Amino acid sequence: MSNRSAAAAAPLPAAVLSPVRRALWHNRSVRVQLLLAFALIDLVTALVAGSLAILRARAQVRVEIAASMRLAKLLVGDAANFVHQEISAEQFLAALPKQLLSLRHVRIEVKNKSGVAVAPPPNLAAGDQAHAPAWFTALVAPPIRSDVVPVIVAGRNVGQVEIIGEPADEIAEIWQNLVATAGVAAVLNLGMIGILYILFGRVLDPLTALAAGLSDLEQQSDGVRLPRPLARELASITDQFNALARALETARIENRQLNRRLITAQDDERRRTALDLHDEVGPCLFGLKAYASSIVNAAGELPDHARQTLLQSSREILAIIERLQSINRSMLERLRPMALSHVPLTDILAQLVHERAHQHPQIDFDFKAGPLARSYGDSIDLTIYRCVQESLTNAARHAQARHVTVELCHDAGAALLTIRDDGRGIAAGTPPGFGIRGMRERVEGLGGHYRIAGDPNRGTCVHITIPTGQPQTGEAGAAWAGEALA
Repeated sequence: MSNRSAAAAAPLPAAVLSPVRRALWHNRSVRVQLLLAFALIDLVTALVAGSLAILRARAQVRVEIAASMRLAKLLVGDAANFVHQEISAEQFLAALPKQLLSLRHVRIEVKNKSGVAVAPPPNLAAGDQAHAPAWFTALVAPPIRSDVVPVIVAGRNVGQVEIIGEPADEIAEIWQNLVATAGVAAVLNLGMIGILYILFGRVLDPLTALAAGLSDLEQQSDGVRLPRPLARELASITDQFNALARALETARIENRQLNRRLITAQDDERRRTALDLHDEVGPCLFGLKAYASSIVNAAGELPDHARQTLLQSSREILAIIERLQSINRSMLERLRPMALSHVPLTDILAQLVHERAHQHPQIDFDFKAGPLARSYGDSIDLTIYRCVQESLTNAARHAQARHVTVELCHDAGAALLTIRDDGRGIAAGTPPGFGIRGMRERVEGLGGHYRIAGDPNRGTCVHITIPTGQPQTGEAGAAWAGEALA
């Protein structure tokens, strides 16, 4: 049971550390990651240097304390040997602390032969000495040592001197040196980090430009090129990117030309099929209808029974012919409006909007046309017509709009078409339907741009730009004019 619990608890540290790693490392930029790595190395270096400094300080304090205690012993012995005979032992003991006051790293306690301590003179500078922190003192300070030196004057023991190791002042000096050194190192490291931040930014700027270039390629910007950086590795990456951009540009141009030829071929085939339906099937159906009508007229001279049978069959033939004629007209309309290239484009679109307004009287339709040419060629005219047709159908069927506006103008060698409604818009993440995909393919096949924007409950707007290669002209329209079609 305990093994099972331990196994269940084992993944917890990873689950806890994973968000921390993402926040501190994985979600950071390359520049920040490099600086964090440098800071981590700097921190490890500081810890190692600090540990070595503490070890050296401990050895230094131990040596200094031992040397000071040896010096104190020698001074006590020399003072006893050179004492004047006219000075009594009591006077000598009283003067001894003053003579040993200049010793560092030790504390002197003078006692007479009775064991009573002789008060030393006050140390006026003791209160001004700096002190190291307690934790540093605990790491550096050696064990406290003490030595007792008897004072022999004229062969007689007059007292004793206790020499006690006092490393506080030495530790304070070492602490001050370390603080000064650490301060200089911190300033230098901060300056180094600042220099590295600027340097990494300069070095990594080509990667930022590369990301922006990839975004432009995603947006199908054909002419994007990146300047060649000085760094050899980044220069190689940039060269590969520029080669890829040139290859994509060439492929897009070839695909655009192929799509244009494909659309032109499709339109030509539709036009020929429509002409065949109009010129061949239409007259044949009209002839069949005429013959059926003549049969109906001739049936009046027959007997009643034969006349009723013949009239019923003739009426059924006429109904079938009328159904075929309706199907033929519908096929002609789907293949290619017959008025296209015969009637100005503005009039064809105005008629289309008028028909939609008649079919959906609950919606207000507006059509605004700027100065336009009579025609921009079969492919462009048919594309504009199909886009308006599909957009109006979507607005009436899906958007639940109350007002729809169609605007068409010509500017800078391109036809600009905008269809806007006030319907329920398009929800985020909604995949495009066949109609939208078909419009986009036709527009992009002609080298244009198709963009649809919509927010929930704020309507939908379709923007279409198709290069025409023709100057702006006003054959089919005058100045901007708007017409509300009921």
